[in-house]
Amino acid sequence: MAVNIDTVYQRVLAIANKEQRGFITPQEYNLFANQAQMDIFEQYFYDLDQFLKMPGNDSTYADMVDIIKEKIDIFENYRTAITMNSSGRGSFPSGYYRMGELYYNCPSLSRYVEIEKINQNEIHHIQNSPLTSPNAEMPVYVQISGTAIQTYPTITSGVVCNYISRPSSVNWSATVVLGESLYNANASTNFQLHDSEESELVIKVLELAGITIKDPQLYPIAAQEEAQNVQQEK
Repeated sequence: MAVNIDTVYQRVLAIANKEQRGFITPQEYNLFANQAQMDIFEQYFYDLDQFLKMPGNDSTYADMVDIIKEKIDIFENYRTAITMNSSGRGSFPSGYYRMGELYYNCPSLSRYVEIEKINQNEIHHIQNSPLTSPNAEMPVYVQISGTAIQTYPTITSGVVCNYISRPSSVNWSATVVLGESLYNANASTNFQLHDSEESELVIKVLELAGITIKDPQLYPIAAQEEAQNVQQEK
């Protein structure tokens, strides 16, 4: 499930009318495409928060919370190993966007237990309380940097996590034949977004392209396309 990188490019070129309004080069398109993909991806989480505050419905195919979760599911990863060192510090998987639950294989229980996340300013009080002091069966962790954690008590192996990864970078690649750039599917990377995002990607790329080629006419075209999509969603 993915949106074809060339399909979006050809639609963008057709709408922009390259003969009259400027040509969008593959290099420019790749920059716009990656920015558009991240804009749409990051919007999922804001939209999900908003729709969770509204009444839902019983329809499997029309409930907005279910629709957004389906789009996010593409990027979810489960029980991925975290590299730990002898001090109980671990590094998140590369490409992670949002971290979910952490677990580790507890030897005394012979099963995975959740490692609870706490704030750094809480660890001192928790460690010094006989009721809340972390132990092998009730471990905790603090995030000490953008990509690293510290476990309490010290856990050196067996840690796994559920997380949401960033979309892979897209790339429209071409092979030059007789001075003309021809799309090379084997060397290209498609969008990782849900198939339903094809039209939204075209709109986003057009908006960015309008800034670059300084064509104000692209703004109403993109706005009109976006308004039609919003109306359909309602």
